Amino acid sequence: MAGAGQEPCSWQPRAGGRGRADHWDTGFIRRGANRTNNVSGQAAHLRESPQASNYTLLPGQREERLGGWIWRVPQSSKNKPRNQGGQANSGATGHWNKQENEGRRVRHQGGQAHERASGPWNEQENEGRGRGYHGGQAHERARGPYNEEENEGRGRRYQGGQTHERARGPWNEQENEGRGRKYQGGQAQEGARGLRNGQGNEGRGRRIQPQENPHFYQNPTPVGAQLSEQPQQVKRIGYKFLESLLQKDPSEVVITLASSSGLKELLSQMAMKPNFLQLVCQVLRKACSSRMDRQSVQQLLGVVKDSNFLKICLPQYVSDMMTEAVPAVRHQYPVHISNIISLLQDLVSIFPVSSVQKISILLTVLPASINALRTSGVDITEETEKNLNKVQMLVQHLQEKRREGTLRADNYTLMQPQTNGQEETYRTMTIYPTYNEVHFDEKPFLRPNNVTGRYESTSIYLDTHFRLLREDFVRPLREGILELLQSFEDKGLRKKKFDDIRIYFDTKIITPLCSPTGIVYKVQFDIKPLKFVRWQNSKRLLYGSLICMSKDHFETCLFATVSNRDNADLAHGIVQLCFNAQSQALLAEVQPSDSFLMVETAAYFEAYLHVLEGLQEIQEEDIPFQKYIVECDAQVKKPAYLTMDTAYNFAPLMEDPLSDEEIHPDGLRPQSVHVLDPKQWLSAETLRLDESQMQALSLALTKELAIIQGPPGTGKTYVGLKIVQALLTNKHVWQTTVQKSPILVVCYTNHALDQFLEGIYTFQKHGMVRVGGRSSSEVLKQFTLRELRKKCEFRHSLPMHLRRAYVNITSEMKQAEQELHEGAKHLECTTYGVLHERQLEACIAPHHWDSLMNGLDGEEFYYSASQHSMILEWLGLGVTVFTQDAAENIEAENPGGQQEREQEWEGEAEEELLEIPEEADLIQADRVIEDEEAAKPQGRKEEEHRAARGLARVLLAMKLEDQEEETAQPQQKTAEWEVTAAQRKKMKQKMKAELCKLSAMSELEAKAIQDLWQLDLNSRWRLYRLWLQTYQGFIRRQILRREQQYQAAAERLTELRLQEDFCILKEAQVVGMTTTGAAKYRQILQKVKPRIVIIEEAAEVLEAHTITTLSKACQHLILIGDHQQLRPSANVYDLAKNFNLEVSLFERLVKVNFPFVCLKYQHRMRPEIAQLLSPHIYQKLENHPSVLKYENIKGVLSNLFFVEHDFPEQEIQEGKSHQNPHEAQFVVELCKYFLCQDYLPSQITILTTYTGQLFCLRKLMPAKTFAGVKVHVVDKYQGEENDIILLSLVRSNKEERTGFLQIPNRICVALSRAKKGLYCIGNMRMLGKVPLWSKIIHTLREKGHIGRSLVLCCQNHPETKTLASTAADFSKVPEGGCSRPCEFRLSCGHVCTRACHPYDIEHKEYQCLKPCQKVLCADGHRCPRSCYEPCGPCMVIVEKTISKCGHLQMVPCFTPDSEFLCQEPCQKKLNCGHACNKFCGQECTKQCPELVTVMLKCGHNQQLKCWIAEEMKDKKPVECKTRCSVTLECGHVCSGSCHTCFEGRFHKPCNSPCKRFLVCSHKCQQPCTTECPPCQLECQNHCVHSRCKKKCGASCFPCAEPCEWRCQHYQCTNLCSEPCNRPRCNVPCANVLCCGHPCIGLCGEPCPKKCLVCDHEELTQIFFGFEEDPDARFVQLEDCGHVFESQGLDHYMDEDDDVIKLKVCPICQTPIRKNLRYGTIVKRRLDEIEKVKEKIQGPAQEIESSRQRLQAALMGNAVLQRNLPLKYLMLEDKLRASDLSTKSIGLIENQLNFYERVADLTNSLSKIDVSERKGLRKRLDEVQEWLDKPCLSFTGQELSDLQSEIQRLTYWLSLLARCKGASGTIAPVLAAEIASAREILEGTKKFTAEDEAAAKAALERLSAALPLSGLGISEAERVQIVRAIGCPRGHWFKCRNGHIYVIGDCGGAMERSTCPECHEVIGGTNHTLDSTNSLASEMDGATHAAWSETANNLLNFEELRRLL
Repeated sequence: MAGAGQEPCSWQPRAGGRGRADHWDTGFIRRGANRTNNVSGQAAHLRESPQASNYTLLPGQREERLGGWIWRVPQSSKNKPRNQGGQANSGATGHWNKQENEGRRVRHQGGQAHERASGPWNEQENEGRGRGYHGGQAHERARGPYNEEENEGRGRRYQGGQTHERARGPWNEQENEGRGRKYQGGQAQEGARGLRNGQGNEGRGRRIQPQENPHFYQNPTPVGAQLSEQPQQVKRIGYKFLESLLQKDPSEVVITLASSSGLKELLSQMAMKPNFLQLVCQVLRKACSSRMDRQSVQQLLGVVKDSNFLKICLPQYVSDMMTEAVPAVRHQYPVHISNIISLLQDLVSIFPVSSVQKISILLTVLPASINALRTSGVDITEETEKNLNKVQMLVQHLQEKRREGTLRADNYTLMQPQTNGQEETYRTMTIYPTYNEVHFDEKPFLRPNNVTGRYESTSIYLDTHFRLLREDFVRPLREGILELLQSFEDKGLRKKKFDDIRIYFDTKIITPLCSPTGIVYKVQFDIKPLKFVRWQNSKRLLYGSLICMSKDHFETCLFATVSNRDNADLAHGIVQLCFNAQSQALLAEVQPSDSFLMVETAAYFEAYLHVLEGLQEIQEEDIPFQKYIVECDAQVKKPAYLTMDTAYNFAPLMEDPLSDEEIHPDGLRPQSVHVLDPKQWLSAETLRLDESQMQALSLALTKELAIIQGPPGTGKTYVGLKIVQALLTNKHVWQTTVQKSPILVVCYTNHALDQFLEGIYTFQKHGMVRVGGRSSSEVLKQFTLRELRKKCEFRHSLPMHLRRAYVNITSEMKQAEQELHEGAKHLECTTYGVLHERQLEACIAPHHWDSLMNGLDGEEFYYSASQHSMILEWLGLGVTVFTQDAAENIEAENPGGQQEREQEWEGEAEEELLEIPEEADLIQADRVIEDEEAAKPQGRKEEEHRAARGLARVLLAMKLEDQEEETAQPQQKTAEWEVTAAQRKKMKQKMKAELCKLSAMSELEAKAIQDLWQLDLNSRWRLYRLWLQTYQGFIRRQILRREQQYQAAAERLTELRLQEDFCILKEAQVVGMTTTGAAKYRQILQKVKPRIVIIEEAAEVLEAHTITTLSKACQHLILIGDHQQLRPSANVYDLAKNFNLEVSLFERLVKVNFPFVCLKYQHRMRPEIAQLLSPHIYQKLENHPSVLKYENIKGVLSNLFFVEHDFPEQEIQEGKSHQNPHEAQFVVELCKYFLCQDYLPSQITILTTYTGQLFCLRKLMPAKTFAGVKVHVVDKYQGEENDIILLSLVRSNKEERTGFLQIPNRICVALSRAKKGLYCIGNMRMLGKVPLWSKIIHTLREKGHIGRSLVLCCQNHPETKTLASTAADFSKVPEGGCSRPCEFRLSCGHVCTRACHPYDIEHKEYQCLKPCQKVLCADGHRCPRSCYEPCGPCMVIVEKTISKCGHLQMVPCFTPDSEFLCQEPCQKKLNCGHACNKFCGQECTKQCPELVTVMLKCGHNQQLKCWIAEEMKDKKPVECKTRCSVTLECGHVCSGSCHTCFEGRFHKPCNSPCKRFLVCSHKCQQPCTTECPPCQLECQNHCVHSRCKKKCGASCFPCAEPCEWRCQHYQCTNLCSEPCNRPRCNVPCANVLCCGHPCIGLCGEPCPKKCLVCDHEELTQIFFGFEEDPDARFVQLEDCGHVFESQGLDHYMDEDDDVIKLKVCPICQTPIRKNLRYGTIVKRRLDEIEKVKEKIQGPAQEIESSRQRLQAALMGNAVLQRNLPLKYLMLEDKLRASDLSTKSIGLIENQLNFYERVADLTNSLSKIDVSERKGLRKRLDEVQEWLDKPCLSFTGQELSDLQSEIQRLTYWLSLLARCKGASGTIAPVLAAEIASAREILEGTKKFTAEDEAAAKAALERLSAALPLSGLGISEAERVQIVRAIGCPRGHWFKCRNGHIYVIGDCGGAMERSTCPECHEVIGGTNHTLDSTNSLASEMDGATHAAWSETANNLLNFEELRRLL
């Protein structure tokens, strides 16, 4: 941002500026290569191509001529606007947005870094130390949006603007460590610490890798973005690849190269073979010739400019030419030289400054080589020499300018040579208004559109239309601004109405937003003057409207267009604008607090822009049909593609689309005819056409330019469709095989386009594309570009280079958007209210901060950061101020309470009104090309609002608009005060008034201030505004680079989209576009080359629009329309009338007698209506027989009637419209009357001539009555028709102003919409003054179709007539008939009560409302309902006896007693013995709810519902709620229940509060523990610089800033965290307090807020004993605000009390942390506390070795990993954590041990019987559940509980393992022993030491009898037996009863035998064991038999395993 004293970058007009040199600010100049894809950049290539674009002078430039070219030179660097990096626009109008870069390696263009390493925004680190940063503010960031890292590069140059380097300034920017940096201008903003405590870059010169950057690169790359993953493998570009590119389209070449990572590597080579170099030049030339991809060309040339290829290889190659010996090679050189010169031209055109030095060597060598070649006989063409000469002269000129110092940047603008004529050629004119035009009312040179004959030349033709069209949008703006400039002194400026412009005051540019087309800005304007605007109807701020903003009386200007219009936002004064490229560059300087005047012109600027650019680009020779269009030749030739032999097949035209059969009235006549032979044509009937339609079809198919006039109802759309059908059927005739060429259909409106394309759809179901505004047609939705792009087959068919570029660019945009969005939200929030001081702290000077924070003392002000803000108190918005005197101040500042009286709207419950398409929406729909829409889904919008509100709560101390929040949250109560609603409102008004003001204090003024509280309120606000602007400026700069990156990417995406669209359009057969769409897509149309163009509504289209739609390839143009209906609309009446701008090409050609066909049979209007048009408007308009058969309109005497009246109109201020309530009421009543005649709502349309009337009508039309009736303005209804039209003409005034009712075209449209009935109301006497109306009224009078009253005629009583002249008269026919009663007898016998009504004659719909009175039942009860309602059953309540139980009950009459549920209580007893609690008629309850006392398993009694007690008998578990009440080890009583404590096995953790104080002075927050864990609260340590954000128990980082304790006598030179090296200063303070008495404090300390005079009693209360000394001095503790005598407090602080804790305030016990006087003591205490924390944390080395030990133990534990895998992973994660302490290591070790034991037990479950496993597993799960509970450490109680339970389970498992297998052999004595052991082990109570001793003894006794193997032998015996037998595993088996035996040899059973013990079968046959036998794995641990499938498959023998 501009620093203090910097001159604003605007241009002051110079006296005596000559000629046209005094052009205006950059804001006015449109660039060619901005988002509108202007191709005008071509001209900048220095070739003398005539299509140079709108070049204009930049501010403060003078013109210099050189060799026919005009250069514009900045006059002085001081006044030259800085261009903060927008795109470098290659467009000729472009700023040359590049600054020079001498001998440096890599340029950053605008904000777009053209070096990417890893994906979208991972800009490669700057390897070249000497890289130049161009384009204004160089922002170098590594740490995310706000943390700008410091620039480490040593030799970087910053050019262009001024440097800001602050040592500590706002945001404590760190010093710049780069030693050798040169700052030449360029604002190098190096925010090292940034708003968000950005960190300086520690490593000097270190490369910043993407992954080092936590903020920037955290977003995952989108799927498919393979190209942007980690630093990618650079794809090399080789000879074959380049050769293949030469075969491709220039567009593909440039996109491929620009997005190729190998390009830079290719061009960085130091040497290159000649043939390879020649190929590179050839490819570059081809790439630069692409017209549609200027952004990519610019990127490509940027790489070339800084490459070795340009600096080394090319000069070397050119100098080698001189010594070339081979003649054949020499003769090829001229072509290559031409390529090189072409490349130089491109480079100088885009980078006129930075490329000059780069090409100087090459330019020196080239002439010498050319001379040498010419000498050796090589032919060098004249053109080559001419081009070289031109480049040399330019470079020479540029070098001179550089020496003069007038040329510094690539924003040097180039102009085409002018003709010697008077006026500037239109090709070089700027499209935007110039400075002179606005300030000096410079009248432009204009020629009228020639409507009488030919034009002199094509050049004059184009020039005429360009100038007229430009003047049409410039004039209103020019005249409006001139008038505004003259009115600035007027007092009533805000109320003044301007004819040409709309003005918005106090406009602020709030924040940038991302839209799909680029960066747009949210702009806020003052809504007060506009409170009566109906935004949905208003034409204000429509999409595409041109906006001009200025804050300096239009000395400089910003131009923008409206990019998004939301009625709800507009009502709050918010609109989104899209600024042009130059204005974007200036926006870098703008802050949200800057106030602009915003001026709007109604012109739809987008359409003008596209067409004007098109006219400038179009080559004269490329305009088709010049013979007719320019020369007005009436001899029309056939289309070029037709020959005499061309035959057309007309069969499809003969089919009736509505029926299946084909009709051939001509019998067997051929359907294929020679189209140029009239004799062969079929008859009109055959083709389903009338005679004139037939002529039109013939003309359209046989002439290359055909004009068809279609008066109303003559079927011009029908004929148009026939033409298209004929052409599509015979497309082989006009389509070439090389390139498909679609038919282009252009319509003026979306609606007409929909209608026409829907017609085409009936015979062409595919191959259509629709480009235009939102389509209301469901059928056509599939053909919109948006839908076609979505199709996956389209995505897959896209060329690879487009797909790759698309992925790159969209991910770039996504990332930039995320980062921009963050900052933008922040910026916006700053405008919502007063910022909290903690946000502004970085912007406030330290002494100001201290002064602010010490402003109020503790008693007066209850300060708490979360609730109240010091800044509010200071600004007079605080509690203390407002509860005392603020109310009076506000009243004084606001005499009469102006704001109080601001109107507040109260919503009334209104009836829903008819939806009339809002005019604004209709215009919008025609303007917005569907693809540009970027509406946010409602959900996302609300989510953003929520986020913004949340952010505002954090940032703001007080919000402007938070009424809704106030109601939501109860007001925070404080003991001291309460603000009333009225006071709050006044606060808000005061704040609003102050925030709107602009005056801010200068930095110089601010520096001089010491005590902020001494300032008056006005100065305080001015200082606040300075801080706010500094804060906003910082954020603005932070997000600027992101804006530039996003904008650059969006512009490339727009180019890419055009390429995609081209792929879609070129495959289409029919392309439908609106004229706006055609202008926007004109570049694509030039490439698509439609040969046939059909323009519907051609007479409504401006000629310039028509011309830009045509491409060079067009061979056939068909214009369909009617110039006697609506004409093109011009903005400026003078141009429309006096310069014939409103004459379309269609009408002009008709006027110069160009042959055309006029359709003469109308198929719409009944003859009476048609008579109004013919002969008054159309000479010959005949009625088709079909219109003679219409029936008469019901309920009126005449089918056509004009009602006369003289009720005056009313003018509507906003929008220059009119309304006539009398007419509106009449028309609405007449409409209601026709609806009563049984007409459908869809058959009636109400038309009006003014939009004001539209809304007058809407208010009178509730949707309930009028749903389906259409209401339109006449202009929007062209091409439409309906059965009945009701027309309100509106105008009626004394002055007899008829407005546009006098325009014949509009009259024609209005009177020709009705088919069967036309009823019109208006002041006919006044209209009779208009000649055409006079004739029409004469016709009406002759036929009796006009009068003051319309005669209504009753259908039921034809003799009854009613006259209606006002709306009130319709009350005589309330139901649409007459006033007689209906008297029809209904089917129910009653009579109809309505008045006579023509609808529902049979009364089928009628509802009789009389009482019914039918008898419903045998008891004679009558029906109580209305007659029309169905009767229903008899509901009278009667007494009945219920048959099932015999009870008497009151029952509805219709209900049979058998179906009624008796309501008496049930008397039955349930099975459990309790009484049933249901009703008699209900089924008895299944679950008895009575409470019973039951003894639970645990032995406690508990009350349960009876049914639960029953279920308990079936072993259903019940939770015991009995209190545990055991005294825990900690001494507290257990708070758990029997169930939660697992019956005493695991006690619930003790939750008694700890109450101990920790070393940090906080109370321990954990429940009862033996050792308190580290404090988990937020750390309270803070110094004047910063605060610690860690947990309190963690070690703090010491502050490394210099200590701030200084006064005039002493200064501490240590760091802030070190003990101070200065004594306390005891010199009395010399300041004077607010009360006027001397300060009682000491030098260098904050002044105490108490005064020895005013607060004498309080201060002299004896505390330390020295308070009453005459020279006593006092110190105020900053932490709590208490004041103490200094000597006593010094002594107190110096005392050593042998406790490690902070000293506390002697009164309130608040810890003392802040006072600098006692800083040394505080720091020493803090140091001791840190040591304690370290001790608690534990030595790092010890923790690390414990971690490694536990990790090793965990890794070695396979059992745990196998059985408890999740726990294994959890422990693994815990051991990886970085913040382990001794305590957490202890916890992990305990968990590891316990989980290990649980895993062992789980593993051993296989050793016990399957039936036993469930119970044991359940108990193991309980242990695990207990272990899983989160805790910081295990208490002694928990450890003891867990150990004893695991011990119990170990014994239990051991017992069950011994019992397994021994079941058959257990003796009764043994069984009793086992049972008693099991009883102990399976108990649910705690496993006590006695239990353990008993269990252990029992197991010892059982161990001999039950050895663990279960074999009845000891383990030692088992081992001996197995070893003695000597068989390998799998040979031991057992019989059915478990007796063991062995099988020798192979182990497979070969014979049966009997068991010697029990005589059961043992063995088996054929290696198969008997099915009753099994493997005895308990003998040898085998898992399968030695001879078995498993053994054979797995080779599981140990021997085999050993062998293998």
